[in-house]
Amino acid sequence: MKIDITAIKAAEKHLGELLTTQLERVERLKDAEDWLDFQNLRPLRIGIIGGDGIGPYISLEAQRVLEHILADELESGKIIFQFIEGLTIENRAAVGKAIPDDILREIKKCPILLKGPTTTPRKGDPWPNIESANVAMRKELDLFANVRPVRVPELDIDWTFFRENTEGAYVLGSEGIKVTDDLTIDFKVITRPGAERIIRLAFEYAAENNISRVTAVTKANVIKTTDGLFLDTFERIAKEYPNIEADDWYIDIMTAKLLDPNRRTQFKVFVLPNLYGDILTDEAAQLQGGVGTAGSANIGRRYAMFEAIHGSAPRMVKEGRAKYADPFSMIRAGAMLLNRIGYGDRGRNLEMALDICGQLEKRIAITGRPGGATAREITDYLLETLADPNLEGNWRQHQS
Repeated sequence: MKIDITAIKAAEKHLGELLTTQLERVERLKDAEDWLDFQNLRPLRIGIIGGDGIGPYISLEAQRVLEHILADELESGKIIFQFIEGLTIENRAAVGKAIPDDILREIKKCPILLKGPTTTPRKGDPWPNIESANVAMRKELDLFANVRPVRVPELDIDWTFFRENTEGAYVLGSEGIKVTDDLTIDFKVITRPGAERIIRLAFEYAAENNISRVTAVTKANVIKTTDGLFLDTFERIAKEYPNIEADDWYIDIMTAKLLDPNRRTQFKVFVLPNLYGDILTDEAAQLQGGVGTAGSANIGRRYAMFEAIHGSAPRMVKEGRAKYADPFSMIRAGAMLLNRIGYGDRGRNLEMALDICGQLEKRIAITGRPGGATAREITDYLLETLADPNLEGNWRQHQS
């Protein structure tokens, strides 16, 4: 048996560099800055990033909704919208970076961001193998918590997922090693301070909202070191919240239990590593009406970014269907943005209007194709619903 010693030494060197980088990161996590108070930051600069593919189409509709809801604040200058152009796959490919430097500088001027989908190259695409813009932005702004709510009133589903955003299987996704033509290795990273901050955020959210249960999702029975650390940290922090039930499930059975009508309504708040959170929230969103209906928040101490959970759908653009893209995921992200910056009542009203239009009443068809409603028509319907003075009464009536 012949072993390629040169390949092993090259892999060892690469691994050593990765370990050094991650150990330095752990020390930075231990010295994290205090939380920025977004609610009292004036003027509050909100960056709007169109992205690419269907991103500019649905971002425009989310912008229209926020302009309507925040009209007084925009007019008075309490809130400023800054439009950030150029985070497209073409520009990113041209400079070989996930986020071009000039665009990153503009992004960092805005503590709050509303971002449209961006294209991540995959095998067969005409683009170089650059890192996901989302992953890069989460690392650059330290957006460690991906918060994704899923609500289906008619099924009594009200879930909030806290997905760790900067570690797990994605943090070194572009740094794997091709040792030889026959052996490739990727890496998964879990740190104690990284696990602590996402788990504590989930428990704090539950405590603040009188939610009685927090569930960890791992595969610690097999992935014993990294998932084991995450679960150990969960169990330790859970002891600080004796009034909240804490339980844990493995990712494989949890994907089944989300579909179990006798069990799924018992779950409330989930906390889970990066990859599992990505998978489970897409499944959960399907119960709500598809990934086009779900928004997400990416929360850090100094920045917060809100986005749709789906991709840029370049095929829709290629087929001339972009104007039929469903904007509700981006608009739900806008509702989460409102909640984060201190306009919870307006965010709640927007969520009720989205429930009525997207799940309860569904007066117009959203098909993504000619014959269905355009993104603009969908948004017009939503704004009409939002203007109803009896919005909450109609929402409750539709539920019953």
